[in-house]
Amino acid sequence: MVQNLWDKAKAAGLSGLDELVYRSNLIGADRRVCNWGGGNTSAKMTVRDFRGREIEVMFVKGSGSDLATARASSFTGLRMEDIRPLFEREDMTDEEMVAYLAHCMIDAKHPRASIETLLHAFLPFRHVDHTHPDAIISICCADNGREVAREIFGDRFVWVPYIRPGFRLSKMIAQGVLANPKAELVLMEKHGLVTWGDTAEECYARTIRVIQEAEAYIEARVDEAKLFGGRKFEPLPADVRRRLAAEVMPLVRGAVSAEGRRMILSFDDGEDVLRFVCGRDSERLSQIGAACPDHLVHTKVKPLFVDWTPDEGDAEGLKRKLREGIAAYKEQYKAYFERNKNEGDVMFEPAPRVILVPGLGMINTGKSLAMARVSGALYHRAIAVMRGATALGNFVSLSENEAYNVEYWPLELYKLTLAPPEAEFSRQVALITGGAGGIGSATARRLAAEGAHVVLADLNLEGARKVADEINGKYGEGRALAVRMDVTDEEAVRAAFREAALYYGGVDILVNNAGLATSSPIEETTLQEWNLNMNVLGTGYFLAAREAFILMKEQGIGGSMVFIASKNAVYAGKNASAYSAAKALEAHLARCIATEGGPYGIRVNTILPDAVLQGSQIWNSRWREERAAAYGIKPEELEEYYRKRTTLLVNVFPEDIAEGVAFFASSRAAKTTGCMLTVDGGVPAAFAR
Repeated sequence: MVQNLWDKAKAAGLSGLDELVYRSNLIGADRRVCNWGGGNTSAKMTVRDFRGREIEVMFVKGSGSDLATARASSFTGLRMEDIRPLFEREDMTDEEMVAYLAHCMIDAKHPRASIETLLHAFLPFRHVDHTHPDAIISICCADNGREVAREIFGDRFVWVPYIRPGFRLSKMIAQGVLANPKAELVLMEKHGLVTWGDTAEECYARTIRVIQEAEAYIEARVDEAKLFGGRKFEPLPADVRRRLAAEVMPLVRGAVSAEGRRMILSFDDGEDVLRFVCGRDSERLSQIGAACPDHLVHTKVKPLFVDWTPDEGDAEGLKRKLREGIAAYKEQYKAYFERNKNEGDVMFEPAPRVILVPGLGMINTGKSLAMARVSGALYHRAIAVMRGATALGNFVSLSENEAYNVEYWPLELYKLTLAPPEAEFSRQVALITGGAGGIGSATARRLAAEGAHVVLADLNLEGARKVADEINGKYGEGRALAVRMDVTDEEAVRAAFREAALYYGGVDILVNNAGLATSSPIEETTLQEWNLNMNVLGTGYFLAAREAFILMKEQGIGGSMVFIASKNAVYAGKNASAYSAAKALEAHLARCIATEGGPYGIRVNTILPDAVLQGSQIWNSRWREERAAAYGIKPEELEEYYRKRTTLLVNVFPEDIAEGVAFFASSRAAKTTGCMLTVDGGVPAAFAR
């Protein structure tokens, strides 16, 4: 049951807009109370305008923000003296209303006013909450919802038939409340809840109390044994679910991606999801429609429910069902678009955002992991609503045409335009071996800065996690993942790619970077030293490239590999036969894979750095002393020695190599494969000849 989270001590020092932010964050903190990105809160207060006059202003959450993370800048202030006359109007189009409200704003820098602004303005209360609680929407999406509401709330509620948000709905709500002096709440059919209060605390407390009343009524009527028609299947064991999901997600990712618009995937096998996908009636329920209009932009009107009988050994059968199901879903979505489109509409990607698999769980898709998780979070809410609605009566949804008009509603689509433009590596996943090191971490930061999701694979898991935490802190949770990988261990390499597939759906870019270095005259080079170089720099690069190739081929949407070799791949390094031979192996291996990858759109290129000392674990080992000894200088003189031997008289830094990786992996090198790029400041001995 939802809880009242109001903290009198925290709220005591708050007033005005700060108090509204506090209340909003509490509401958004529990997704059972309000959907991600949905709902809005308001407060009417007196402020001084730019001329010093006291005026009544309503602050309401603007478009494009989420109550859980809303800040003062998320709210729009509007002059009430400009808004009140609108109540006398008969009607107003969305476009007219948006244009009018723009003139009512006290600050042009505030976000655009929500389509539900007038809902708050027309109600004669200081504080108003509009939310989408699971329990309330369960009532509002039950075919007998109005009768159920009467049993729970008596004459304390106003029931408003479904119409799309805007002027008419706002006026209808206000008229219903004014006509019922006993009203404490408004139930919006197939939509949500409106509550109010004289103080922020009273408004919030009423919101929670109303939800608790609805929850208690529903829970008393839930029969767990008959939920979703009873169990049809049993969930597969947890380890089997994860293994199967990792195996099929690259195929799914390829199937739901379009040219230039790859999708990131997430996997969810939460208890409520498993209960739903294993239900006897769940496939039918899932196809009735969305549980709330706010879901549509992120979940589409319906999910794909895969016709598959859970079998832990049937990976190929599941792949076939997924391939067929996604193809059929796309055709059905195109037909839905054609049946309902309005002039000027441009079809979204026709692939599903929510994929339900009996016994396995839910796969979600989005332009980023964050957006994939949003579609998943909203479907958790849909499951909760169907659970409640079917305990009360029959679950009902919007008509197909109304669902379409909400999905392609210009005012809803406006929110999507608030997102920043996609960068070069948006929608792409890069796996970087040696991700904790100097070049690896610099490459991860460089790619993440242009939108990539990055997997930092390293024996040094703690170091990889430190870099991943830094990237997630800067760009948002889920942008980076740290995994342990020993590139010489075949199973460890496979496990790392499985983890990447499970977390993001696949891999688009492999940066083969893990390394070490040793230095010995040939007569002192032991077999152990030789094998160490070959195992890490040869076999390790082979294993990582092979697994990436298999995964990219399964996705079917191309990919890019960048090998970090060395100047020594083309130049015979003194006292470094094992290292130099292994680096030459890397460079030629890359060319070999490039020839095989061409037909699948898989490009493979190589960067040849030299003397990248900063942040390098290799150069902090005995290698520094060994190379200094080879040149007859002191270790501390090595950096200057390397600078002076370059034509450009420069040192090479990890960021320079990262820039080369970014070029090879980018669209700018779309027609380049099997190429080697030297980034060494210009060492004449390594010039190609």
